[in-house]
Amino acid sequence: MPSNRMLDVALQVTDDFNVSSGSDSAGVSEDEDVHLFTTINNTILSKPLAKSLSQNKKDELKTSKPNVKRYASLPNREQHQKFLTDFLSEVLNGAVFNATDRTNKVLNWVDPENLKQALDLELKNDPDSDEKLLQLAKAIIQHSVKTGHPYFMNQLFSSLDPYGFAGQILTDALNPSVYTFEVSPVFVLMEEVVLKEMRNIVGYPNGVGDGIFCPGGSMANGYAISCARYNFMPEVKTRGLHALPRLAIFTSEDAHYSIKKLASFMGIGSDNVYSIRTDTVGKMRVDHLEAEILRAKSDGALPFMVSATSGTTVIGAFDPLDQIADLCLKYKLWLHVDAAWGGGALMSKKYRKLLKGIERSDSVTWNPHKLLAAPQQCSTFLTRHEAVLSDCHSTNATYLFQKDKFYDTRYDIGDKHIQCGRRADVLKFWFMWRAKGTSGLEQHIDKLFENAEYFTNSIKSRTGFEMVVENPECTNVCFWYVPPSLRNLSRDSPEFSERLHKVAPKVKERMMREGSMMITYQPIHDKPNFFRLVLQNSSLDRSDMNYIIDKIEQLANDL
Repeated sequence: MPSNRMLDVALQVTDDFNVSSGSDSAGVSEDEDVHLFTTINNTILSKPLAKSLSQNKKDELKTSKPNVKRYASLPNREQHQKFLTDFLSEVLNGAVFNATDRTNKVLNWVDPENLKQALDLELKNDPDSDEKLLQLAKAIIQHSVKTGHPYFMNQLFSSLDPYGFAGQILTDALNPSVYTFEVSPVFVLMEEVVLKEMRNIVGYPNGVGDGIFCPGGSMANGYAISCARYNFMPEVKTRGLHALPRLAIFTSEDAHYSIKKLASFMGIGSDNVYSIRTDTVGKMRVDHLEAEILRAKSDGALPFMVSATSGTTVIGAFDPLDQIADLCLKYKLWLHVDAAWGGGALMSKKYRKLLKGIERSDSVTWNPHKLLAAPQQCSTFLTRHEAVLSDCHSTNATYLFQKDKFYDTRYDIGDKHIQCGRRADVLKFWFMWRAKGTSGLEQHIDKLFENAEYFTNSIKSRTGFEMVVENPECTNVCFWYVPPSLRNLSRDSPEFSERLHKVAPKVKERMMREGSMMITYQPIHDKPNFFRLVLQNSSLDRSDMNYIIDKIEQLANDL
């Protein structure tokens, strides 16, 4: 079990402004040493500035009471600099460096009812002091799962990228809403650059098309359904569902549940999402896809869209895009590729072949917060069609998207979103990209696949470990651990399946209670519960892979 090794990082805040107020103070240059501070009655001053003050001014500061308006939402140095400095130091120490140290725990498990008692969550009429707020921050960090920890491999997000984190902080400090150029000029242009380069990487000619950052892969898939439906029947925008016949969508039985959920949300109906069978390694069966397209047509439905998957959630399978694109061309269907998970492989010359044919798609979901390890959330919807997002979603609200502004209003991009207010999720990804370069992102992806291949080869040669899919395509490695007590049972017996089904949940409980790591489990189809290791933290190496294998064996050996 990891020990608790805590490191402290001191945060310094600098005054980068000149002070000049007549005879009471001398000017302080930006070039002078202003990294050391003193405090006079809660007023934080650089020591050179403090020395320059007249004695009368110092006495005035000592005797005056700060004008504290705690309800006012405006930072000022006198009232907030010390608190923010202490707060950010606590975040760096507790939530960044100590939280990602291998020798510390991934989590400190407390059962829900006991956690309610341990946390002070009730809202109050009177304000808390800054000291109390710092205590609350420490408690929040202590009881939260450290998703940046190297041994958090539980979901399709993990890591705490330092450059992405820096971009996230700057995003929150600037607090933009990316809908018009007038309020978000930098981020409107930044999104244009990043989305075009992502379309280039997908393979759309010269990066032509459009795209958006949106809140999660599920919403990106929803945009795909919306754009595909509008492209098929534009009158749906004004006449609504009453103008539509029964429409049909086709997706893999192992596709993300958001396709059915968003089809239901948009009035198409989950029953009209045709579930296409997968083969033994989780890929969509093209023969069954064509059969279901023909069945839908014979039943009176109008097929309009296929949603293929590049990197399924559990197995990590990549659907055969070229063959699916051929069918979409044959039957005039919109081809969407949900590459929320596997899209990151496009950054690698070695592994982008997994998505061969994606350049033939009409649209793509690609989440940099998954395989590329950008901070949550960072999701994109990309399309080869230049106008469909605007044509489908714009309503031209005149209080926001006036056409007679003094600048080129083509840069007022917000109307093509279904949201109004929208975070600048682009900044953290752009900052990471600039910090690492395209070559660094490629090295990151290659390292993930290298780790997955090493882990796979290691457990194949280890007694008790059995593969769900013999040769994983992505960095999902799905496997069983069969404890010694089950190894002599017939694999075909109900007893073996029933007992094996209980192993992974028990191991998951043990690893969480001791805080050593987090790896998820699930069944699929008729298979009993198995472990799913998902690798997206490129700081891991072979010693970490060995640790994971040894730990699972240790936790499960007596079951």
